[in-house]
Amino acid sequence: MLKKDLLELCLLHLVAQGDQYGYELLRRLHAVFPDVQESAIYAILRQLCREGATERYPGEISGGPARKYYRLTEAGRARRAALLEVWRETRDALAALGIQ
Repeated sequence: MLKKDLLELCLLHLVAQGDQYGYELLRRLHAVFPDVQESAIYAILRQLCREGATERYPGEISGGPARKYYRLTEAGRARRAALLEVWRETRDALAALGIQ
């Protein structure tokens, strides 16, 4: 599984847990993947919106611009399930080779 697909799976998984705003998603991914560029994460978020896997909506204004929140759509749930299956197959194939 390519890193982009893995990041996409992680983003979809996080949004599946409940609506979240972009910076929070970025912060959570950076905790696990510190080498990933912020621009790459936002590019994947924009792509997920364009493809209909997520929807973006403005949140409350709190002393600055309104936060952009993301929610998962039915298409996003299906995409997450497909990526999760690919991830499991990849993990199992690596384990079969003794790669842990």
